[in-house]
Amino acid sequence: MLLEGKSAIITGGVRGIGRGIAEAFCKEGANVVLVYRSNDEAAEATRAALAAYGTGVELVKGDVASMETAKEAVARCKETFGSVDILVNNAGITKDKLLLKMSDEDFGQVVDINLKGSFNFLQAAGSVMMKQRHGAIINMASISGVMGNPGQVNYSASKAGVIGMTKAAAKELGRRHIRVNAIAPGFIETDMTAALTDDQKEAAAKNIGLGRLGQPADIANCAVFLASDMSDYITGQVIGVDGGLII
Repeated sequence: MLLEGKSAIITGGVRGIGRGIAEAFCKEGANVVLVYRSNDEAAEATRAALAAYGTGVELVKGDVASMETAKEAVARCKETFGSVDILVNNAGITKDKLLLKMSDEDFGQVVDINLKGSFNFLQAAGSVMMKQRHGAIINMASISGVMGNPGQVNYSASKAGVIGMTKAAAKELGRRHIRVNAIAPGFIETDMTAALTDDQKEAAAKNIGLGRLGQPADIANCAVFLASDMSDYITGQVIGVDGGLII
């Protein structure tokens, strides 16, 4: 198994893409600490489902925009599993509005969770990884951070910030053999897209090179690769998992 004996922290880890990554990691032998904000039912359901793989699963409830949540998750991972080998900064929100109608709150909340939240966990986990002299960090960016998207000035800015942070951190941490990469998902079918009609999904798929919307498993497979020793010489990269949407 590619991640046997390793321990991972996954923010936003109980639903959607985060849950898909958690399942893929457990299948490959990893212990996981899943950070979530409010959905206790989803958290317990995810923990129960992952128990089938026989690896350790811990839950930490809190706001990723708080450094205390990051410190708690890192401490739990270190104390329970002995190390912090992998961090996946996946937690994120959207508050879409046109630029001229976007409030300070709309902008600030998205940046606080998507960008500052990623920084908090990057710093907290990075401190432990520096002492270990190894680690793999995966930040969840977006094609919106690469090319921008109307109605998503806040989201696009936060994800572009994640990309810049990924590259800067990769340069800082590389000499301690800590790799920092980002995944930029395209149109992925999650709870966020569930409200779309079949016609809307079909229209979206026409703009995608592979002709279909992505699944959480598509992102999870890339995350497993970046977390494993198979990507031991890859750092500072942004990997688009978008089915060819932006080509």
